[in-house]
Amino acid sequence: MPEVCRFLGIVIAMYYNDHAPPHFHAKYGGQRAAFSIEDLSIIEGNLPQRVISLILEWAFLHREELRNNWQKAMKKEDLVKIDPLV
Repeated sequence: MPEVCRFLGIVIAMYYNDHAPPHFHAKYGGQRAAFSIEDLSIIEGNLPQRVISLILEWAFLHREELRNNWQKAMKKEDLVKIDPLV
């Protein structure tokens, strides 16, 4: 799972050739969730509410970069690291 960002104990990653809709994965501790890039909703999994809030704040700032990385992942190209929240 290629990591695109890490901040405050949160790891953000994308899989190559993953299923639609475009999304990213977030891991915090032993918990995981996947977030839609377009509407930033959780499409699977669960995380603490504070962690979700941080991820949403980060994703809102970097949505275009997430979209670009999704396209790269679908083509099995190297993903670009995205700046952390802090």
